[in-house]
Amino acid sequence: MVASPGAADAVRRARAMPGLAVGLHIVLVEATPALSPKRIPDLVGPDGMFRTDMARLGLDIVLWPSVRRQLAAEITAQYEAFAATGLRLDHVNAHKHFHLHPTVGAQVIAIGQKFGARAIRVPTEPVAVVRGIEPSSASASVLAAWTRVLRAQARRAGMTVPDAVFGLAWSGAMTAARIKALLERLPPGVIEIYTHPSTADTFVGHAPGYRYGEELAALVDPACMAAVRRSGRRLGGLSEA
Repeated sequence: MVASPGAADAVRRARAMPGLAVGLHIVLVEATPALSPKRIPDLVGPDGMFRTDMARLGLDIVLWPSVRRQLAAEITAQYEAFAATGLRLDHVNAHKHFHLHPTVGAQVIAIGQKFGARAIRVPTEPVAVVRGIEPSSASASVLAAWTRVLRAQARRAGMTVPDAVFGLAWSGAMTAARIKALLERLPPGVIEIYTHPSTADTFVGHAPGYRYGEELAALVDPACMAAVRRSGRRLGGLSEA
């Protein structure tokens, strides 16, 4: 999130870990834009922040060429801000998976390729695996049609995509127990497991109810680390797959 208050600190930490695969999390809703609000008036509200009405914004993107031009300008600005960090771009995705919108996805891919983007998240989560761990878990199957479109767009562009992504059903609650269980049941292929780790559960822009501290603890949990070793999986970025 290159325009967020914590961006500079995140870049500093990433530079200290040259082996870390760093991606660009493009933000187009509910956050601070990279461009001046005056340049993207249809993407922001009266407060200068991105709009929160995703459904209406998605429709406006389809209906109005002026909105699509503003969208392209903002996406370009975020890629430019990432490029200015000097970090290698491993992959790209979007806040709240907004790149599942076909027009947004097409722009993220087309503009991203000019900046060296080689991999993109397609949030396809195998329901059977998740429910095999917790039968009552919610399904993200409503996204299935849109993920197929995005996967096709990415493959036509020659971009790498994961075969499966975990983190949707338990977003904000990827605890050590859940991650360990996932690591013991992973399907074959390239797998992305995403979390929202933080040293605090409350901060500017936090999502109510998210267990950020527990997710951070899960990433360094000895049982999870042992499960990775037992799995024989190679860790790395999406573009390295």
